[in-house]
Amino acid sequence: MPVSTVRIGHRTIGRLGFGAMHLPSAPADARAAAIAVARRAVELGVTLIDTAHLYGWGANEELLAEALHPYPDDLLITTKVGVVRTRDGGAIRGRPEVLRAQVDDGLRRLRVDRIDLLQLHRVDPDVPLADQVGTLHELQRAGKIGQLGLSEVTVDQLAEARTIADVASVQNRYNVLDREHEAVLDACTAAGIVFLPWRPVHPLLTAPAVTAVAAELGETAAQVSLAWLLHRSPVVLPIPGTASIRHLEENVAAASLRLTDEQLRRLAPGPAPAR
Repeated sequence: MPVSTVRIGHRTIGRLGFGAMHLPSAPADARAAAIAVARRAVELGVTLIDTAHLYGWGANEELLAEALHPYPDDLLITTKVGVVRTRDGGAIRGRPEVLRAQVDDGLRRLRVDRIDLLQLHRVDPDVPLADQVGTLHELQRAGKIGQLGLSEVTVDQLAEARTIADVASVQNRYNVLDREHEAVLDACTAAGIVFLPWRPVHPLLTAPAVTAVAAELGETAAQVSLAWLLHRSPVVLPIPGTASIRHLEENVAAASLRLTDEQLRRLAPGPAPAR
């Protein structure tokens, strides 16, 4: 049976979080509905909510603060920095001054004195990784950041970052139908680093194995996919996102779904998932 919690710093976190990216901040009726979804997630026992500077260029962080501040003691809100707004949309920027400014913006928008988990949204290929992680480590020592994380990194980048600072989390794209970052997850499992797969539910859940297991269990394909992730490794903490309370409740219910070894083999042939 998969473990139900992980440790991030001094916090014990439930292994099924919530990704806030899809919560709209406008117009007023959509914002009110989004606030209701965020509050319902906490009511259901979700203890990690993921946001980012990129999501609405800070509007998503402000939405969560409006919905949930003052935050429950057991709730960890994690945000990400390192992407800036441009005329064409967004661009990766990991220069120290950008990271410092976005951390300060996140503190203000989230209404906190410290961001308990701050993740580098993307590695800027034009800035030495040591400068990017080193800047965040300086802010950590200054008390503005609790734990540091990375997003969309390779095994080598993770290893290099760990020579500069402790890495508490990695957030890479990963799900039962998209396992490109298998080696990164294995590295996190070996090191005890929490792995937060983004896009934990593949948008095209029509694979015969997934739909067959879902039919056997009387659950949705999305729930089976989330349950597979929880079985895959004890460090995995999926962060499915939705703007629907019904889908939120279905996602949270996946935490109690148990898959047999035979079902796990059918969903992802290969070595048995780590328990």
